[in-house]
Amino acid sequence: MTEEVSVVVVGSCMTDLVSQAPRLPKAGETIHGQKFFIGFGGKGANQCVQAARLGAKTAMVGKVGKDFFGNNYIQNFKDNGVYTAFVEQTSEAATGAASIIVNDAGENAIVIVAGANLLLGDEELQRAQATLETAKVLVCQLEISPHASLQALWMAQKSNVKTIFNPAPAIPDLHADFYKASDIFCCNESEAELLTGCPVATVEDAGRVGLELLNRGCVSVIVTLGPQGCVVLQSTDPTPKHIPTTKVTSVDTTGAGDSFIGALAFYISHYPTMPLEEMARRANLIAAVSVQTTGTQTSYPFKKDLPAELF
Repeated sequence: MTEEVSVVVVGSCMTDLVSQAPRLPKAGETIHGQKFFIGFGGKGANQCVQAARLGAKTAMVGKVGKDFFGNNYIQNFKDNGVYTAFVEQTSEAATGAASIIVNDAGENAIVIVAGANLLLGDEELQRAQATLETAKVLVCQLEISPHASLQALWMAQKSNVKTIFNPAPAIPDLHADFYKASDIFCCNESEAELLTGCPVATVEDAGRVGLELLNRGCVSVIVTLGPQGCVVLQSTDPTPKHIPTTKVTSVDTTGAGDSFIGALAFYISHYPTMPLEEMARRANLIAAVSVQTTGTQTSYPFKKDLPAELF
């Protein structure tokens, strides 16, 4: 089974505890919400599930607790066709959890407790090494220890596996090596702003910060801009290219960025010669589908639900 994996995600698994309320509460305030549900989240797992739903053979390298949420999470991966041999359970910490409040405008506020995710380290990467080094794409983020993410990126790059790095949640003092280890460095407006100190409100701003990130050593940079699409820059052609997206009515934007990255990983693994701008255009459209439904992974489209011209 392991030989045929094309997308490996080293990252986080979180149980999402989601409350929908008319607005986000102020400090010290209690408000009534209209709906509560428990979902599967975590940036790494989200990206992995979206790639799998589009038809990529995916493997997840992650850590969950030996608890109810952990058992359910592994089953969720299996239900989505994700290879789970490298999703390990530990009794030393609880499965990661995210408390999410979504308001009527589809905006959210999130508190995450990483739990078992922070115990993912070198040993787990060694066990997954053969799969990691034979995949076509590796995806990493920052909801696990940054050291583990960086190790995984280096391992992949040494074996000519394409790397996608999503510096989320962003840290202002990101190690310089992350840029050099990233074939595609993909961040949103707020992450780009935190990393460069420059505010990102417009497409032009995104082009400017993208150039700054590119100069730090990435092969290419994508700055996602929500409803404005994204901006793509490549070291071979550093001119910022704005890739707009279709206008949709947003119901819940939770996990839209992960849908974009999962889709990008799918396209890189299946259409390696497709221009990056075209991959980004298609990934935009897939993420736009995801924001039209509530929930995180539950909103991610399957290949069968999408127009044939995306494949």
